[in-house]
Amino acid sequence: MVPRLYIATNGLSVWYSDNLGDELTRTQTSKGMYSGTQAWGLACHPKNTGEVLCGTELGLFRFDPDSKTWSHVESPMDGKRLVTAIAYSPHDPNVVLAGTQTANLYRSEDGGRTWRDLDLPMYESVALEFLGGGDANGNPRVRVERGKASDPIKHWTRVCQISFDPDDPDFVCACVEIDDAWVSRDGGRTFTRSNGGLEAAAADVHGMVVVRNGKGRRLFASTAFGLHRSDDDGGHWTFHKLDSPWQYTRSIVERPDRTGVMYLTNGSGSPGWQGKLFRSRDHGETWQDVKLPGAVQSSVYFLAVNKADPMLGFAAGSLGQLYRTTDGGENWVELPRRLGEIRAIAWT
Repeated sequence: MVPRLYIATNGLSVWYSDNLGDELTRTQTSKGMYSGTQAWGLACHPKNTGEVLCGTELGLFRFDPDSKTWSHVESPMDGKRLVTAIAYSPHDPNVVLAGTQTANLYRSEDGGRTWRDLDLPMYESVALEFLGGGDANGNPRVRVERGKASDPIKHWTRVCQISFDPDDPDFVCACVEIDDAWVSRDGGRTFTRSNGGLEAAAADVHGMVVVRNGKGRRLFASTAFGLHRSDDDGGHWTFHKLDSPWQYTRSIVERPDRTGVMYLTNGSGSPGWQGKLFRSRDHGETWQDVKLPGAVQSSVYFLAVNKADPMLGFAAGSLGQLYRTTDGGENWVELPRRLGEIRAIAWT
């Protein structure tokens, strides 16, 4: 079966490609999803090849590969501003977790037909104030004030990523922009806040991943103020400085062959004017710039990998540039088409 790349955009619906990104096609309204949709989250079904869930400002949509159409999935998330993150459990595809803006998590045990609101104590909004100067790691000094939807100045919080432990079905991570990392030890039924070692500013968490490094479980959190690592299941986080003029990081994944190769996106801010993609060959101990081709004109934000072919991967800049590797991250090419603001990518 030919791989299909999906690209979620902020206001231009979902685009797809059946030739590894060389040509892109926009989803038309006649296919069940409005062509002006704000699409922010994507998840591919781990067993039903071609089935995809997409999070939007109108709730969840499901793509059926047989009819080649999208259909709305009724859920309690329909009343939220956006559905921003979705993940299937690799251990049981009936278990699905989804996150929203304002930040909250929902859990399904029947493949998305019904959902339970986890009603977590996540903040609805925050106010940020940049104070000038920097800390010992060169990050700007920031004051973060947590608030409610009634506050006059606010940045809505949202769930950015949900990651299952590939070996332990009970361990799940989720991260919130801007409200810390969250950890579950019961398969995503309940979550607790995990911010020990995260400075207030680093609580702006964009991505999380769970890896096994031969010694035990290791967690990574990519934040607006740098990459952080935990070797005690999120009990405490330590800052890991990148060899980059910026410490702003967005997405982090392990290559699905689980040989220690990882990818991490980096850039000059949100949306940024320059970006980098980093690779680790040693479970995140060290990181090297892969040197994407050409001028990267915004922060690199998103990554797409799939165990169906660990050598095939995609990366996206926040403002529409797309990149592809077919050799496990050794070499990358820039794809010819460029979109507007990208919010998620996935391939199935």
